[in-house]
Amino acid sequence: MSKSLISLLLLTALVGCSTATSIPTSVTSELSVTTGVPVTTQEPTPAQLTPPNVAPTLSTESPSPATSAASADTWQSLPIVPQVPPEMIAVYQRGLARGHDPARFSKIGDCQNITTYYLAMFDSGTYRLGEKYAYLQPTIDHFKESWWRQSLAVKGGMNVAAVQNVMWANPDQCKSGENPLQCELRVYNPSIAIISMEESWAGSVSNYDFYMRKIVEYVLSQDIVPILATRAETPTQERQINAIVAKIAADYHVPLWNFWVATSVLPGYGISEDGFHLTGKDAEPEARSFFDDPKNLRLGWTQRNLTALQAIDAVYRGLSGQ
Repeated sequence: MSKSLISLLLLTALVGCSTATSIPTSVTSELSVTTGVPVTTQEPTPAQLTPPNVAPTLSTESPSPATSAASADTWQSLPIVPQVPPEMIAVYQRGLARGHDPARFSKIGDCQNITTYYLAMFDSGTYRLGEKYAYLQPTIDHFKESWWRQSLAVKGGMNVAAVQNVMWANPDQCKSGENPLQCELRVYNPSIAIISMEESWAGSVSNYDFYMRKIVEYVLSQDIVPILATRAETPTQERQINAIVAKIAADYHVPLWNFWVATSVLPGYGISEDGFHLTGKDAEPEARSFFDDPKNLRLGWTQRNLTALQAIDAVYRGLSGQ
């Protein structure tokens, strides 16, 4: 077994859905990976980290990285609900031309994305928008069946490396040599992918940065529009990744769902006592989806479902010219 494969297997096995550990909030190295975007230079090197079966670069028509406007100092001021960069309209149109379904989106992520708590209520009907959020109903109707679908690229403990590792693929639905990311996008054929990867591991910031960029590159190479998500974090939390996510979104001109802003004003920053999972996990299911109740809106899970719906709504409307 090669050293690079051993490194990849170790990285994908190092975490479950648990509290993460320290990571700096800035990217300071001048080392460039295959995308040409600066990342930190710590062991292991990008050459050793290259995951199997992932397109290493964007297609010639996909937007290339540019100087980021989202630094460690500015990302916190970005809005919760994203605007659609003009480059993504072109990606979306190319995707429709190659047959992607405009009424489907895929979820890519870890245990914070499983249907037990996340988005499924919009298909099951166990939600209340109230007058304030009634405008979101057409988007719920448009993406019928995507809300409660169990994505092939979502699993507890799935981190940015694991989703690109063939050993995590579903053998019943994925082709030989296909990783979960590739499998999900092929099987479900979405036009949009919402990416919320909160798992990471002890080590250098370049690991998370490198693999997340590979995810974004692959999604764009398939002419699918990615939406990247920040996560709930406390100011003193050991490992912080939101500045990295925001920078990647800016570098590739993709929409950013800045979930951190929604949770930053909640009790405990919307995080439960275990330091990772969102508040409301053990509440009644309705508490996570009754958006007309002010008490529910103080829970992390309620805000996650509401703002994810708002982000998907805004991106869909922006892409479709509504």
